[in-house]
Amino acid sequence: QVQLVESGGGLVQAGGSLTLSCTTSGRTSTWAMAWFRQAPGKEREFVAAISWSAVSTNVADSVKGRFTISRDNTKNTMYLQMNNLKPEDTAVYYCAADPQKTIWTMPTYRGSWGQGTQVTVSS
Repeated sequence: QVQLVESGGGLVQAGGSLTLSCTTSGRTSTWAMAWFRQAPGKEREFVAAISWSAVSTNVADSVKGRFTISRDNTKNTMYLQMNNLKPEDTAVYYCAADPQKTIWTMPTYRGSWGQGTQVTVSS
């Protein structure tokens, strides 16, 4: 089973930036991958997905223009560059990888999750 480890979260002021990383135990270089987040009291929601080749991405409207998803298969790592952060971006961020899904079906991912990384944006 592939292990996913998120890192890079922290406390930042509104308007600031953070870059999250998701490192995998391998075997994901041909899989679509994605970021999700879950705010307190809310359901987990899709943030962005990237194809195995990194050529294509699917980004949620709520973060489009502010967040950029990327990956480096040589490092088994996916990234989420978050700019112009807002208090409503406060959440635990999780990554996911699935060999059966595309960037368009990743929002329906229901597999296992890692521990996530906390992002807190103060106003």
